[in-house]
Amino acid sequence: MSPALFWLMAGVVLCLMELFLPTAFVEATLGISALIVSVFALFIPQVSIQVGLWLLFSVLIVIALRRFLPKRTPYTLAASTEARTITSILPGETGRVLYEGNSWQARCEDEQVAIATHQRVIVVGRQGNTLLVMPEQALHS
Repeated sequence: MSPALFWLMAGVVLCLMELFLPTAFVEATLGISALIVSVFALFIPQVSIQVGLWLLFSVLIVIALRRFLPKRTPYTLAASTEARTITSILPGETGRVLYEGNSWQARCEDEQVAIATHQRVIVVGRQGNTLLVMPEQALHS
């Protein structure tokens, strides 16, 4: 089998695999690079240079496609920092609070304090998907 035919078949297989096993265009990028290298393989007989070109084209295509990705902005807490507990929050444990109409997992920032159900709390931070809260009366005293 000629190297050009190998790269052509590899490119087609990788592009088809992207249709059935979506990998955020990783396989498609590698497939397109292989298709480009199949043309170069007609003129460059050294397989090591072909592999180097394939890697180079793969990286260049990934860099070119990055500008089409949406900008990811981290979630920030809204101006309203008031929430209400749905379940009690025991010291050092997590519970649930109602914050901006959604139920969130929450933990008291002071691990020695317990918060009862249906209490107003102030959201003071966030760790992953867990809100850090403090009882309203603890912050106002």
